[in-house]
Parts: sequence; structure tokens; C-alpha cells
Amino acid sequence: MTDSGRQRVEADAAARGIQVEFVDRPQARSLGEAAELLGLSPAGIIKTLVVKRHDGTFLFALVPGDRQISWAKLRAVVGVNKLRLPEASVAFDATGYERGTITPLGSTTAWPVFADERMTGRVALGAGESGMSAFVDAAALIAAYDATVADITDELAP
Repeated sequence: MTDSGRQRVEADAAARGIQVEFVDRPQARSLGEAAELLGLSPAGIIKTLVVKRHDGTFLFALVPGDRQISWAKLRAVVGVNKLRLPEASVAFDATGYERGTITPLGSTTAWPVFADERMTGRVALGAGESGMSAFVDAAALIAAYDATVADITDELAP
């Protein structure tokens, strides 16, 4: 029997010593609405992006909700000249999670994690299942994954 996404997140968090709080939330039409429902600023919601390297491997990019990935900055930090977002089905195959629920916690493969330097405090991220968010301490998540912390984002375009 396969564990649910939440069970995978919970088990991985426990194994890594990360406290996680799961919060049910209604469906949101936007990240801003999701932040409001959770009582956060948009920066408090962390988007976990699955990024594909040219060699077919992946990495996780953790991006505050009020920012967008900077491909030039991320390529420089990773040390490659080609990166891209894969199709949803490829991201699912790489992590075992649907888009909108993706998190490094409990991923079917432990890909390297790159976190934007602005990711701080208590944050919400994908919980492995839709309709739910996982709250964690950003520093604990970063430490547990030995994440590379760098400026990998730009302000959202207007």
C-alpha cells in the first residue's frame, strides 16, 4: 500500500527532525488568496519548483511567493547553462507529487535543494496533497537538506 503524500511528508520531516504543522485550506484562485486564507504575506508561501537539468536530473528551487525564479541567477549558482521547468507529468515522475503539492519533504527522489536567500521564518509549502499546506521553519528545512542558499529570484513582473 502506498503512503499518501501527507504521510510521506510527515515521515520524512520526522526523520529529518523538522517539525511540521498541516493546515487544511480551501481552494484558492491565486497565491495571494492562498496567503490570505493562511494568514500570511505572499512571501510566506514557498513555491517548490522542480527544475530539470540538461543531463536529465532535477533539483528543487524554493521561491517565496512574492518572487519569481531568475533563470540567470539559478544557472550561475548551479553552474550550468541550461535549466528548465519540466512538464507536469515529468515533475510528478521525478517527485511523486502533483504540481501545487510539491515539496522536497517525502519526494520519491531526494534531489538537491536551492533556496532563495529571502526564505525565512515560519513558511507554508506544499504538503504532498491538495487542499492542505505544510508549515515549517525555513531554517530547519534548509539545514535538513543542506540546501544551497543564494539569491535565485527576481521581483514578480507587474
